[in-house]
Amino acid sequence: MIVSEIFRSLQGEGKNQGRACTFVRLAGCNLRCAWCDTSYAHEGGEEMSVGEVLDRVWLLRGTYICITGGEPLLQQDEVLEVLKKFDLHGYTVEIETNGTCDFRKMQAYASICMDVKCPSSGEKSDLSLLPHITPRDCVRFVVADEDDLHYARAVMARYDIRGEIFISPVEGSDYRAIADSIVEENLPVRFQLQLHKILGIQ
Repeated sequence: MIVSEIFRSLQGEGKNQGRACTFVRLAGCNLRCAWCDTSYAHEGGEEMSVGEVLDRVWLLRGTYICITGGEPLLQQDEVLEVLKKFDLHGYTVEIETNGTCDFRKMQAYASICMDVKCPSSGEKSDLSLLPHITPRDCVRFVVADEDDLHYARAVMARYDIRGEIFISPVEGSDYRAIADSIVEENLPVRFQLQLHKILGIQ
Protein backbone atom coordinates (compact mmCIF):
# COMPACT_ATOMS: atom_id res chain seq x y z
CA MET A 1 0.00 0.00 0.00
CA ILE A 2 1.14 3.55 -0.68
CA VAL A 3 0.48 5.39 2.59
CA SER A 4 0.65 9.14 3.07
CA GLU A 5 0.33 9.04 6.88
CA ILE A 6 -1.12 7.14 9.82
CA PHE A 7 -2.08 9.20 12.86
CA ARG A 8 -4.49 9.61 15.79
CA SER A 9 -6.93 12.49 16.03
CA LEU A 10 -10.64 13.25 16.38
CA GLN A 11 -12.94 12.43 13.50
CA GLY A 12 -13.93 15.84 12.18
CA GLU A 13 -16.96 14.97 10.08
CA GLY A 14 -19.57 12.38 9.19
CA LYS A 15 -21.50 9.98 11.42
CA ASN A 16 -18.60 9.54 13.84
CA GLN A 17 -17.74 13.22 14.29
CA GLY A 18 -15.99 13.83 17.61
CA ARG A 19 -14.81 10.24 18.14
CA ALA A 20 -11.15 9.45 18.75
CA CYS A 21 -9.94 7.84 15.55
CA THR A 22 -6.88 6.28 13.91
CA PHE A 23 -6.58 7.64 10.38
CA VAL A 24 -4.93 5.64 7.62
CA ARG A 25 -4.44 8.15 4.82
CA LEU A 26 -3.49 6.57 1.51
CA ALA A 27 -1.61 8.50 -1.16
CA GLY A 28 -2.91 9.21 -4.64
CA CYS A 29 -6.08 10.81 -5.94
CA ASN A 30 -7.87 10.86 -9.28
CA LEU A 31 -9.54 14.25 -8.63
CA ARG A 32 -8.26 17.77 -8.03
CA CYS A 33 -11.01 19.50 -6.08
CA ALA A 34 -10.72 23.28 -5.94
CA TRP A 35 -11.01 23.37 -2.14
CA CYS A 36 -9.03 20.20 -1.33
CA ASP A 37 -7.33 20.42 2.08
CA THR A 38 -5.16 17.31 1.68
CA SER A 39 -3.44 18.01 -1.63
CA TYR A 40 -0.18 16.79 -0.08
CA ALA A 41 -1.64 13.28 -0.34
CA HIS A 42 -2.08 13.49 -4.12
CA GLU A 43 1.42 12.14 -4.66
CA GLY A 44 4.33 10.60 -2.78
CA GLY A 45 3.70 8.39 0.20
CA GLU A 46 5.48 5.42 1.71
CA GLU A 47 5.22 1.83 0.49
CA MET A 48 3.95 -0.27 3.40
CA SER A 49 2.86 -3.88 3.60
CA VAL A 50 -0.53 -4.77 5.09
CA GLY A 51 1.35 -6.17 8.09
CA GLU A 52 3.25 -2.90 8.59
CA VAL A 53 0.00 -0.93 8.47
CA LEU A 54 -1.55 -3.25 11.05
CA ASP A 55 1.47 -2.89 13.33
CA ARG A 56 1.40 0.92 13.11
CA VAL A 57 -2.33 1.03 13.83
CA TRP A 58 -1.96 -1.36 16.77
CA LEU A 59 0.79 0.79 18.30
CA LEU A 60 -1.46 3.85 18.15
CA ARG A 61 -4.22 1.95 19.97
CA GLY A 62 -7.93 2.61 19.59
CA THR A 63 -10.61 0.51 17.88
CA TYR A 64 -12.12 2.95 15.37
CA ILE A 65 -10.26 3.44 12.07
CA CYS A 66 -10.89 5.75 9.13
CA ILE A 67 -9.29 4.88 5.79
CA THR A 68 -9.08 8.06 3.75
CA GLY A 69 -6.95 9.80 1.16
CA GLY A 70 -6.40 11.05 -1.41
CA GLU A 71 -8.78 8.49 -2.82
CA PRO A 72 -8.20 5.21 -0.94
CA LEU A 73 -10.18 3.04 -3.34
CA LEU A 74 -7.60 3.56 -6.07
CA GLN A 75 -5.82 0.81 -4.09
CA GLN A 76 -8.83 -1.50 -3.90
CA ASP A 77 -7.03 -4.84 -3.65
CA GLU A 78 -4.77 -3.67 -0.84
CA VAL A 79 -7.63 -1.93 0.99
CA LEU A 80 -9.75 -5.06 0.84
CA GLU A 81 -6.89 -7.12 2.22
CA VAL A 82 -6.28 -4.76 5.14
CA LEU A 83 -10.03 -4.54 5.83
CA LYS A 84 -10.22 -8.29 6.28
CA LYS A 85 -7.34 -8.12 8.76
CA PHE A 86 -8.94 -5.26 10.67
CA ASP A 87 -12.20 -7.23 10.78
CA LEU A 88 -10.44 -10.25 12.29
CA HIS A 89 -9.00 -8.03 15.03
CA GLY A 90 -12.36 -6.44 15.90
CA TYR A 91 -11.77 -2.93 14.56
CA THR A 92 -14.63 -0.67 13.42
CA VAL A 93 -13.69 0.84 10.06
CA GLU A 94 -15.03 3.68 7.92
CA ILE A 95 -13.86 4.51 4.39
CA GLU A 96 -14.02 8.07 3.08
CA THR A 97 -14.30 8.07 -0.71
CA ASN A 98 -14.87 10.68 -3.42
CA GLY A 99 -17.54 8.55 -5.08
CA THR A 100 -15.67 7.67 -8.25
CA CYS A 101 -14.73 4.07 -7.39
CA ASP A 102 -17.03 1.11 -6.74
CA PHE A 103 -17.08 0.45 -2.99
CA ARG A 104 -19.41 -2.56 -2.84
CA LYS A 105 -16.71 -5.14 -2.06
CA MET A 106 -15.72 -3.08 0.98
CA GLN A 107 -19.16 -2.87 2.56
CA ALA A 108 -18.95 -6.26 4.25
CA TYR A 109 -16.05 -4.91 6.33
CA ALA A 110 -16.50 -1.13 6.56
CA SER A 111 -19.05 1.65 6.43
CA ILE A 112 -18.78 4.09 3.52
CA CYS A 113 -18.81 7.87 3.61
CA MET A 114 -19.33 8.99 0.01
CA ASP A 115 -18.39 12.61 -0.66
CA VAL A 116 -20.58 13.72 -3.57
CA LYS A 117 -18.71 16.42 -5.46
CA CYS A 118 -20.63 19.66 -6.00
CA PRO A 119 -20.02 22.20 -8.81
CA SER A 120 -17.68 24.41 -6.76
CA SER A 121 -15.23 21.51 -6.48
CA GLY A 122 -14.74 21.44 -10.25
CA GLU A 123 -15.10 17.66 -10.15
CA LYS A 124 -17.87 15.02 -10.40
CA SER A 125 -18.71 11.84 -8.51
CA ASP A 126 -20.30 8.75 -10.04
CA LEU A 127 -23.91 9.18 -8.92
CA SER A 128 -24.79 5.66 -10.06
CA LEU A 129 -23.09 4.49 -6.85
CA LEU A 130 -25.69 6.18 -4.63
CA PRO A 131 -28.25 3.32 -4.77
CA HIS A 132 -25.59 1.11 -3.14
CA ILE A 133 -25.38 3.31 -0.04
CA THR A 134 -26.90 1.42 2.91
CA PRO A 135 -28.32 2.69 6.22
CA ARG A 136 -24.95 2.13 7.90
CA ASP A 137 -23.23 4.37 5.32
CA CYS A 138 -23.50 8.12 4.80
CA VAL A 139 -23.28 10.72 2.05
CA ARG A 140 -21.70 14.15 2.34
CA PHE A 141 -22.11 17.23 0.16
CA VAL A 142 -19.39 19.84 0.72
CA VAL A 143 -21.06 23.07 -0.37
CA ALA A 144 -19.72 26.56 -0.99
CA ASP A 145 -22.79 28.45 -2.16
CA GLU A 146 -26.42 28.31 -3.32
CA ASP A 147 -25.43 26.64 -6.61
CA ASP A 148 -23.94 23.74 -4.65
CA LEU A 149 -27.06 23.50 -2.49
CA HIS A 150 -29.22 23.47 -5.61
CA TYR A 151 -27.12 20.61 -6.96
CA ALA A 152 -27.41 18.69 -3.67
CA ARG A 153 -31.20 19.14 -3.68
CA ALA A 154 -31.39 17.83 -7.25
CA VAL A 155 -29.30 14.76 -6.40
CA MET A 156 -31.41 14.00 -3.32
CA ALA A 157 -34.60 14.34 -5.38
CA ARG A 158 -33.32 11.97 -8.04
CA TYR A 159 -31.87 9.24 -5.80
CA ASP A 160 -33.32 7.41 -2.82
CA ILE A 161 -30.31 7.71 -0.52
CA ARG A 162 -30.70 5.25 2.36
CA GLY A 163 -27.79 6.50 4.46
CA GLU A 164 -27.66 9.68 6.52
CA ILE A 165 -26.93 12.83 4.49
CA PHE A 166 -24.64 15.63 5.65
CA ILE A 167 -24.26 19.16 4.31
CA SER A 168 -20.82 20.52 5.18
CA PRO A 169 -19.91 24.11 4.24
CA VAL A 170 -16.55 24.80 2.63
CA GLU A 171 -14.26 26.58 5.10
CA GLY A 172 -14.74 30.32 4.75
CA SER A 173 -18.14 30.13 3.01
CA ASP A 174 -21.31 31.75 4.41
CA TYR A 175 -22.21 29.15 7.05
CA ARG A 176 -25.31 31.00 8.21
CA ALA A 177 -26.78 31.34 4.72
CA ILE A 178 -26.31 27.62 4.10
CA ALA A 179 -27.86 26.75 7.48
CA ASP A 180 -30.80 29.11 6.85
CA SER A 181 -31.48 27.45 3.48
CA ILE A 182 -31.52 24.02 5.09
CA VAL A 183 -34.02 25.18 7.72
CA GLU A 184 -36.20 27.12 5.28
CA GLU A 185 -36.47 24.22 2.86
CA ASN A 186 -36.60 21.55 5.58
CA LEU A 187 -33.94 19.52 3.79
CA PRO A 188 -33.54 15.92 5.04
CA VAL A 189 -29.92 16.45 6.02
CA ARG A 190 -27.71 17.19 8.99
CA PHE A 191 -25.76 20.45 8.85
CA GLN A 192 -22.20 19.86 9.97
CA LEU A 193 -19.18 22.13 10.37
CA GLN A 194 -15.80 20.43 10.03
CA LEU A 195 -14.73 19.95 13.64
CA HIS A 196 -11.05 19.37 12.89
CA LYS A 197 -10.81 22.78 11.21
CA ILE A 198 -12.50 24.53 14.13
CA LEU A 199 -10.04 22.87 16.54
CA GLY A 200 -7.06 23.37 14.25
CA ILE A 201 -6.09 19.68 14.21
CA GLN A 202 -5.53 17.12 11.46
